[in-house]
Amino acid sequence: MYEMLDDFAQTNGLRGTSPGLKLFLGLTSILLCVSSPGPVAPLLVAVSLSVAILVLARIPPRVYARLLLIPVSFAVMSIIVILFITESGTVLVEVPGLPLAVTADGANLAILLLARVFGGMCSLFFIALTTPMTEVFDILKRLGVPTVLIDLAMLIYRFIFILIEEAGQIYRSQVMRLGYGRFRESVNSFGMLAGALFLRTWESGEALVLAMDARCYDGKLGIPGDARPVSYPALGVVLVYLGAVLAVSLKTGGLLLI
Repeated sequence: MYEMLDDFAQTNGLRGTSPGLKLFLGLTSILLCVSSPGPVAPLLVAVSLSVAILVLARIPPRVYARLLLIPVSFAVMSIIVILFITESGTVLVEVPGLPLAVTADGANLAILLLARVFGGMCSLFFIALTTPMTEVFDILKRLGVPTVLIDLAMLIYRFIFILIEEAGQIYRSQVMRLGYGRFRESVNSFGMLAGALFLRTWESGEALVLAMDARCYDGKLGIPGDARPVSYPALGVVLVYLGAVLAVSLKTGGLLLI
Protein backbone atom coordinates (compact mmCIF):
# COMPACT_ATOMS: atom_id res chain seq x y z
CA MET A 1 0.00 0.00 0.00
CA TYR A 2 2.74 2.45 0.91
CA GLU A 3 4.67 1.63 -2.25
CA MET A 4 1.50 2.20 -4.27
CA LEU A 5 1.13 5.64 -2.69
CA ASP A 6 4.60 6.62 -3.85
CA ASP A 7 4.02 5.09 -7.28
CA PHE A 8 0.82 7.07 -7.78
CA ALA A 9 2.54 10.23 -6.53
CA GLN A 10 5.15 9.77 -9.26
CA THR A 11 2.73 9.03 -12.11
CA ASN A 12 -0.57 10.82 -11.33
CA GLY A 13 -2.27 13.31 -13.61
CA LEU A 14 -1.19 16.28 -11.46
CA ARG A 15 2.49 15.33 -11.54
CA GLY A 16 3.38 18.41 -13.58
CA THR A 17 1.70 20.83 -11.18
CA SER A 18 3.89 22.80 -8.79
CA PRO A 19 4.46 20.72 -5.62
CA GLY A 20 4.41 23.87 -3.50
CA LEU A 21 0.94 24.71 -4.76
CA LYS A 22 -0.35 21.21 -4.07
CA LEU A 23 1.16 21.24 -0.61
CA PHE A 24 -0.34 24.67 0.10
CA LEU A 25 -3.77 23.50 -1.05
CA GLY A 26 -3.68 20.31 1.01
CA LEU A 27 -2.36 21.85 4.23
CA THR A 28 -4.70 24.85 4.08
CA SER A 29 -7.64 22.54 3.46
CA ILE A 30 -6.69 20.50 6.52
CA LEU A 31 -6.59 23.68 8.65
CA LEU A 32 -9.98 24.77 7.32
CA CYS A 33 -11.46 21.35 8.09
CA VAL A 34 -10.23 21.06 11.66
CA SER A 35 -11.15 24.67 12.49
CA SER A 36 -14.59 24.66 10.88
CA PRO A 37 -17.42 25.14 13.43
CA GLY A 38 -19.85 23.26 11.19
CA PRO A 39 -19.78 20.07 9.11
CA VAL A 40 -20.67 21.62 5.74
CA ALA A 41 -17.23 23.08 4.92
CA PRO A 42 -15.28 19.85 5.73
CA LEU A 43 -17.74 17.85 3.63
CA LEU A 44 -17.29 20.34 0.78
CA VAL A 45 -13.51 19.90 1.04
CA ALA A 46 -13.86 16.11 1.09
CA VAL A 47 -16.08 16.01 -2.00
CA SER A 48 -14.10 18.57 -4.03
CA LEU A 49 -10.67 17.12 -3.29
CA SER A 50 -11.97 13.60 -3.90
CA VAL A 51 -13.14 14.74 -7.33
CA ALA A 52 -9.70 16.26 -7.95
CA ILE A 53 -8.01 13.01 -6.89
CA LEU A 54 -10.23 10.79 -9.02
CA VAL A 55 -10.68 13.01 -12.09
CA LEU A 56 -7.63 15.28 -12.32
CA ALA A 57 -5.02 13.00 -10.73
CA ARG A 58 -6.68 9.90 -12.23
CA ILE A 59 -6.27 7.73 -9.14
CA PRO A 60 -8.26 4.45 -9.39
CA PRO A 61 -11.47 4.69 -7.31
CA ARG A 62 -10.91 1.28 -5.72
CA VAL A 63 -7.48 2.29 -4.42
CA TYR A 64 -8.80 5.58 -3.07
CA ALA A 65 -11.74 3.85 -1.37
CA ARG A 66 -9.39 1.38 0.32
CA LEU A 67 -7.25 4.23 1.61
CA LEU A 68 -10.23 6.09 3.04
CA LEU A 69 -11.71 2.99 4.64
CA ILE A 70 -8.95 2.77 7.28
CA PRO A 71 -9.23 6.24 8.90
CA VAL A 72 -13.00 6.41 8.50
CA SER A 73 -13.44 3.08 10.31
CA PHE A 74 -11.41 4.36 13.27
CA ALA A 75 -13.39 7.61 13.25
CA VAL A 76 -16.70 5.74 13.28
CA MET A 77 -15.65 3.70 16.32
CA SER A 78 -14.70 6.89 18.16
CA ILE A 79 -17.91 8.64 17.19
CA ILE A 80 -20.02 5.80 18.58
CA VAL A 81 -18.49 6.54 21.98
CA ILE A 82 -19.10 10.28 21.59
CA LEU A 83 -22.76 9.65 20.78
CA PHE A 84 -23.33 8.14 24.22
CA ILE A 85 -21.10 10.30 26.44
CA THR A 86 -22.62 13.64 25.43
CA GLU A 87 -25.65 14.02 27.71
CA SER A 88 -26.88 17.54 26.91
CA GLY A 89 -29.73 18.23 24.48
CA THR A 90 -32.90 16.45 23.48
CA VAL A 91 -32.85 12.68 23.85
CA LEU A 92 -33.17 11.01 20.47
CA VAL A 93 -32.56 7.33 21.23
CA GLU A 94 -32.46 5.44 24.54
CA VAL A 95 -31.00 1.99 25.15
CA PRO A 96 -33.57 -0.10 27.07
CA GLY A 97 -32.27 -1.31 30.42
CA LEU A 98 -29.07 0.74 30.27
CA PRO A 99 -28.31 4.34 31.29
CA LEU A 100 -27.30 5.15 27.71
CA ALA A 101 -28.92 7.63 25.36
CA VAL A 102 -28.14 9.51 22.18
CA THR A 103 -28.88 13.23 22.43
CA ALA A 104 -29.17 15.90 19.76
CA ASP A 105 -25.99 17.63 20.92
CA GLY A 106 -24.10 14.35 20.87
CA ALA A 107 -25.34 13.54 17.37
CA ASN A 108 -24.38 17.00 16.06
CA LEU A 109 -20.93 16.71 17.64
CA ALA A 110 -20.44 13.24 16.16
CA ILE A 111 -21.42 14.46 12.68
CA LEU A 112 -19.05 17.43 13.00
CA LEU A 113 -16.12 15.23 14.06
CA LEU A 114 -16.81 12.72 11.30
CA ALA A 115 -16.93 15.51 8.72
CA ARG A 116 -13.67 16.99 10.02
CA VAL A 117 -11.92 13.61 9.90
CA PHE A 118 -13.26 12.86 6.44
CA GLY A 119 -12.29 16.26 5.05
CA GLY A 120 -8.87 16.21 6.69
CA MET A 121 -8.06 12.73 5.44
CA CYS A 122 -9.13 13.62 1.88
CA SER A 123 -6.81 16.64 2.07
CA LEU A 124 -3.96 14.50 3.38
CA PHE A 125 -4.46 11.86 0.70
CA PHE A 126 -4.51 14.62 -1.92
CA ILE A 127 -0.96 15.49 -0.86
CA ALA A 128 0.16 11.87 -0.54
CA LEU A 129 -1.24 10.76 -3.90
CA THR A 130 -0.09 13.75 -5.96
CA THR A 131 3.20 14.89 -4.39
CA PRO A 132 6.25 12.60 -4.05
CA MET A 133 8.09 12.78 -0.74
CA THR A 134 11.30 13.86 -2.47
CA GLU A 135 9.52 17.03 -3.57
CA VAL A 136 8.17 17.57 -0.06
CA PHE A 137 11.70 17.30 1.34
CA ASP A 138 12.92 19.74 -1.31
CA ILE A 139 10.23 22.24 -0.29
CA LEU A 140 11.20 21.88 3.37
CA LYS A 141 14.80 22.58 2.43
CA ARG A 142 13.77 25.72 0.52
CA LEU A 143 11.75 26.88 3.53
CA GLY A 144 14.86 26.76 5.71
CA VAL A 145 14.12 23.66 7.77
CA PRO A 146 17.36 22.45 9.42
CA THR A 147 19.23 19.98 7.25
CA VAL A 148 19.64 17.46 10.05
CA LEU A 149 15.85 17.21 10.45
CA ILE A 150 15.32 16.71 6.73
CA ASP A 151 18.03 14.03 6.55
CA LEU A 152 16.53 12.26 9.55
CA ALA A 153 13.07 12.37 7.96
CA MET A 154 14.46 10.97 4.70
CA LEU A 155 16.14 8.07 6.50
CA ILE A 156 13.00 7.32 8.51
CA TYR A 157 10.93 7.40 5.32
CA ARG A 158 13.35 5.02 3.63
CA PHE A 159 13.38 2.57 6.52
CA ILE A 160 9.59 2.43 6.65
CA PHE A 161 9.66 0.62 3.32
CA ILE A 162 12.52 -1.61 4.43
CA LEU A 163 10.57 -2.54 7.56
CA ILE A 164 7.40 -3.31 5.61
CA GLU A 165 9.24 -5.36 2.98
CA GLU A 166 11.14 -7.42 5.55
CA ALA A 167 8.01 -8.01 7.63
CA GLY A 168 6.09 -9.13 4.53
CA GLN A 169 8.77 -11.61 3.52
CA ILE A 170 9.05 -13.13 6.99
CA TYR A 171 5.27 -13.31 7.42
CA ARG A 172 4.74 -15.03 4.06
CA SER A 173 7.42 -17.61 4.83
CA GLN A 174 5.78 -18.31 8.20
CA VAL A 175 2.35 -18.70 6.61
CA MET A 176 3.74 -21.18 4.07
CA ARG A 177 5.04 -23.22 7.02
CA LEU A 178 1.63 -23.09 8.78
CA GLY A 179 3.04 -20.88 11.51
CA TYR A 180 -0.35 -19.26 12.21
CA GLY A 181 -2.52 -22.37 12.29
CA ARG A 182 -3.24 -22.24 16.02
CA PHE A 183 -3.26 -19.52 18.65
CA ARG A 184 -0.12 -20.73 20.42
CA GLU A 185 1.71 -21.12 17.14
CA SER A 186 0.58 -17.64 16.11
CA VAL A 187 2.02 -16.12 19.29
CA ASN A 188 5.33 -17.92 18.81
CA SER A 189 5.48 -16.97 15.12
CA PHE A 190 4.76 -13.33 15.91
CA GLY A 191 7.53 -13.27 18.50
CA MET A 192 9.97 -14.80 16.04
CA LEU A 193 8.87 -12.29 13.38
CA ALA A 194 9.49 -9.35 15.73
CA GLY A 195 12.96 -10.62 16.69
CA ALA A 196 14.01 -11.42 13.14
CA LEU A 197 12.62 -8.12 11.90
CA PHE A 198 14.67 -6.19 14.44
CA LEU A 199 17.87 -7.99 13.44
CA ARG A 200 17.27 -7.63 9.69
CA THR A 201 16.42 -3.95 10.00
CA TRP A 202 19.57 -3.38 12.04
CA GLU A 203 21.63 -5.15 9.38
CA SER A 204 19.97 -3.09 6.64
CA GLY A 205 20.85 0.08 8.54
CA GLU A 206 24.50 -0.94 8.82
CA ALA A 207 24.57 -1.80 5.12
CA LEU A 208 23.13 1.62 4.31
CA VAL A 209 25.78 3.36 6.42
CA LEU A 210 28.55 1.42 4.67
CA ALA A 211 27.08 2.29 1.27
CA MET A 212 26.88 5.97 2.20
CA ASP A 213 30.47 5.99 3.45
CA ALA A 214 31.61 4.30 0.23
CA ARG A 215 30.02 7.17 -1.69
CA CYS A 216 31.91 9.81 0.33
CA TYR A 217 29.00 10.78 2.57
CA ASP A 218 29.82 14.15 4.17
CA GLY A 219 26.88 14.44 6.57
CA LYS A 220 24.36 15.82 4.08
CA LEU A 221 22.00 13.83 1.91
CA GLY A 222 21.33 15.12 -1.57
CA ILE A 223 17.73 15.95 -2.45
CA PRO A 224 16.76 15.69 -6.12
CA GLY A 225 14.93 18.96 -6.68
CA ASP A 226 12.71 19.71 -9.68
CA ALA A 227 11.61 23.30 -9.16
CA ARG A 228 8.42 23.87 -11.18
CA PRO A 229 7.09 27.43 -11.15
CA VAL A 230 3.63 28.13 -9.83
CA SER A 231 1.13 28.79 -12.58
CA TYR A 232 -0.75 32.03 -11.88
CA PRO A 233 -4.09 30.71 -13.23
CA ALA A 234 -3.74 27.61 -11.04
CA LEU A 235 -2.84 29.77 -8.04
CA GLY A 236 -5.91 31.92 -8.69
CA VAL A 237 -8.15 28.86 -8.83
CA VAL A 238 -6.71 27.54 -5.55
CA LEU A 239 -7.16 30.90 -3.79
CA VAL A 240 -10.75 31.22 -5.02
CA TYR A 241 -11.47 27.66 -3.88
CA LEU A 242 -9.99 28.21 -0.42
CA GLY A 243 -11.83 31.51 -0.09
CA ALA A 244 -15.10 29.80 -1.00
CA VAL A 245 -14.50 27.08 1.60
CA LEU A 246 -13.72 29.71 4.24
CA ALA A 247 -16.90 31.62 3.35
CA VAL A 248 -18.98 28.44 3.59
CA SER A 249 -17.36 27.64 6.95
CA LEU A 250 -18.22 31.08 8.36
CA LYS A 251 -21.72 31.10 6.86
CA THR A 252 -22.73 27.63 8.07
CA GLY A 253 -20.87 27.66 11.39
CA GLY A 254 -24.04 27.65 13.49
CA LEU A 255 -25.93 25.18 11.30
CA LEU A 256 -27.14 22.08 13.17
CA LEU A 257 -28.13 19.01 11.19
CA ILE A 258 -30.14 17.49 14.03
